[in-house]
Amino acid sequence: MDSCVTTAIAARECELAMLHVSYGQRTEKRELKAFNDIADFYRAKHRMTASIAHLAEIGGSSLTDPNIEVSEANLESKEIPTSYVPFRNAHLLSIATSWAEVIGARRIYIGAVAEDSSGYPDCRAEYYEAFNEVIRVGTKPETDIRIITPVIDLKKSEIVRRGLELNAPLHLSWSCYKAEDKACGTCDSCALRLRGFREARARDPLPYAIEI
Repeated sequence: MDSCVTTAIAARECELAMLHVSYGQRTEKRELKAFNDIADFYRAKHRMTASIAHLAEIGGSSLTDPNIEVSEANLESKEIPTSYVPFRNAHLLSIATSWAEVIGARRIYIGAVAEDSSGYPDCRAEYYEAFNEVIRVGTKPETDIRIITPVIDLKKSEIVRRGLELNAPLHLSWSCYKAEDKACGTCDSCALRLRGFREARARDPLPYAIEI
């Protein structure tokens, strides 16, 4: 959902080149479908899919290791959840930076949200500030690429409202960590999404396996 709304924001500011990265996650096929559906919705001129399946080999996350159970949502917890994929966003940003430098793009939009940062250290603003410096130092002198995080300071309810204002195709997005047919409604990602819609006084268009 965060990436979907970020795409809606980016679509108003520039021509889209959309990137999807699979990393051996449980809902890999469903997330790829969501990516292609959203890219079709925005008629993205450029799109690319990549795989960093070695993250599944590395393991350490309930999203990539079937032996680690996806924990039930606990939105009050300040601990790093089992769904954290070690240093994942650095891999995503590295691929995006390489592609951006080749095609001459000047902005990389990512739907990171600081509301998640109590569990995910790579969702904090300072992380992206640091990565912007890595890009500056590690690319050609004439390269000018910046990471843009337009929803990083928003609550989930504010992201929902922003998406509705922009007519973002929220019905095409997918948030569940566990399932690919009906969203489980009980993982952290589902719980954050459901709370966001509830606080925004809007109806979540996704099907859920539980009563909502």
